[in-house]
Amino acid sequence: MQSNKLRLAIRATATAAIFGVAGQAGAVSFTAGDYDMAVYGYARLNASYDIDENVSTSTRSFNYNAINVGAAEDNEATGYFGADAVQSRIGVRATSPEGVMVNVEGDFRGGTIRLRHAYGSYKGVLAGQTWSNFTSFVGNTSTLDFDSLPGLAGYQSRVPQLRYTTGSLSLAAEQPKNSIDGAGAAAKDGMPALTARIQDSAGGLSYSAAVLAQQLGYDTGSSDESSFGFATFVAGKMAVSDMITIQGTLSYSDGANSYLYRSGAASAYIDGSGDVESISGYGGSVGAGFNLGNGRSINIGYGMVEVDLDDAVADSVGSISGATTESVSAVMANYKWTPVKNVMMGVEYKYGMRETQSGDDGDASSLAFAAQYNF
Repeated sequence: MQSNKLRLAIRATATAAIFGVAGQAGAVSFTAGDYDMAVYGYARLNASYDIDENVSTSTRSFNYNAINVGAAEDNEATGYFGADAVQSRIGVRATSPEGVMVNVEGDFRGGTIRLRHAYGSYKGVLAGQTWSNFTSFVGNTSTLDFDSLPGLAGYQSRVPQLRYTTGSLSLAAEQPKNSIDGAGAAAKDGMPALTARIQDSAGGLSYSAAVLAQQLGYDTGSSDESSFGFATFVAGKMAVSDMITIQGTLSYSDGANSYLYRSGAASAYIDGSGDVESISGYGGSVGAGFNLGNGRSINIGYGMVEVDLDDAVADSVGSISGATTESVSAVMANYKWTPVKNVMMGVEYKYGMRETQSGDDGDASSLAFAAQYNF
């Protein structure tokens, strides 16, 4: 019975995340006219203490680009504290008698209200902004860090899109996320990013796999060049027992590094002949969760991404150089406690590493605390 409950919980979590309501323990539900309404959200405090470098950004998320490398590590200061509540969010869902569902949600990251979700869905057709179809959460290890580990499956954020879902298969045309070094204002999106994803579960296993294709191009008026990029991932989570889950992800990109999570790398560059040359990369994560009972859990995880910048540096064109980040990785461990329903508190330790194309590397570590109150 407990095993069945765990499997159902895993499936429910994955489904809720895809439709933009992950992390909500409940909602204030009511009826307005013929509509079923729900207002949901949470208030959250995030605090961080960066032990050896100032590497935390808004929501106290770990910023890998802030890790000093090479000689700069010798001049680093120690001990940085910060706290904010900008991860707090609020959302509204409305479902009509005909089954049309509308969801609008925002948070305060950036200091003002930020649109997260704004979409409608009916009979498998979704239109608006929500999680990219090239995303899955089933292989993610639970972290307090809002931006989580490098190497997770897909884009891990929200984009405008038109999506159709039938059974476990989802197809979507999305606003592309291109980055072409050297293109500047001449970069253009000539077509939507096309994505296909399968997500399902069987027994204690939840799994997902997806592919993405996009066009990379620029047009200066006198020169118009383009190329195609693609990305793919697989992700899975297994309930080993009533107390233990293991999960992981694997990703590969060639000309679509904006979808290689937390790589921060360009998808392509313009070479000396004006051609668009793609940049490839790969990443992955692995972790385990331990349910200790009475609302207590421990999670441990590792994630990494790496891109191949050798050709871009050899061509000596654009801003990519030996000082450009080529790989980042992190290990983390956290303890979470839910003393009562709708309240979560936790502490987390993270150790992050960064390496440049020339081989300079550095590391940093940070402690985090979070308190979240859902409604």
